[in-house]
Amino acid sequence: MNFLDKYDIKISNQKLLKTALTHSSYSNEHKVENYERLEFLGDAVLQLITSDYFYRNFDFQEGDLSKIRASFVCEEALAQYAKDVGIDKYIRVGVGQRKNINDTIIADTFESVLGVIYLDQGYEVAQKYVLEVIKPYVLEHHVFLGDYKSKLQEMVQTDKKSLEYRLVKETGPSHDKTFVFEVVVDGIVYGRGIGKSKKEAEQKAAFDALKKNPKAR
Repeated sequence: MNFLDKYDIKISNQKLLKTALTHSSYSNEHKVENYERLEFLGDAVLQLITSDYFYRNFDFQEGDLSKIRASFVCEEALAQYAKDVGIDKYIRVGVGQRKNINDTIIADTFESVLGVIYLDQGYEVAQKYVLEVIKPYVLEHHVFLGDYKSKLQEMVQTDKKSLEYRLVKETGPSHDKTFVFEVVVDGIVYGRGIGKSKKEAEQKAAFDALKKNPKAR
């Protein structure tokens, strides 16, 4: 597992790093610990690092700082970062999950690996790593999780069709829920989205619907 070499990070506790790459489906089959506790820690570390970075570098009010931070730590963004680092190639999942290593799982492991870096190497190394991964996207004004709901709404209004977002599934503890939404147009399911918040799941469902509609291209 050399995906951190390019960041000059050497994890001494390789067992902990393996745990950070272990999904609950694998841990249930093999009776080992999964990444959920490390994900919880990594999420807090990520929030602090990004909050500090945006506070120091952007002269925005609190509400706008929250929005810009949210756009760069949403599920879509974290999954992209994990793929850039190469984390996604090492995730351990159970047999039934192998064909469905989705962005939710990949995003989770970015946070769990960050938790390991923090525990093993300390805050300064974790901070350097996060900024090295994220800053290029910030500096190029990359847009994660655009306002796909508004775009879909405009299309539906043009065709005078009904639009509805339905909560299909809600899982996880209160501090770490995952939501699944479907977007329904005139009674037909057009898209499906998974996110750590209802808003994120709805946006991803709208994006899924837009991808399938040639008018949106």
